[in-house]
Amino acid sequence: MTIFASIAPDLYLRDRAALRPEPADPSLSSHAADFAAEFAATLNRNEATARAAMTGEASIHQLVEALTSTQSAVETVAAVRDRVVEAYQEILRMPV
Repeated sequence: MTIFASIAPDLYLRDRAALRPEPADPSLSSHAADFAAEFAATLNRNEATARAAMTGEASIHQLVEALTSTQSAVETVAAVRDRVVEAYQEILRMPV
């Protein structure tokens, strides 16, 4: 492979730009905040349904739906938490 002195700087600058890390996605933090807010809203809504069922204002069917929705939301958050912890532990195992 022959590289001429006139094109070497251009190739260097092109390759250097390709290796530059991309900036972090600012929307990632907003997605995490939206996820947390949606989780909290789901828990609050289902808790209100459970209270209404205890006072007779909501049916058993609504209570079962609320409990199932809460269980699903908690399992989802636990799975996300486990993946984050797993990724963090993997980063800690990387040699420096």
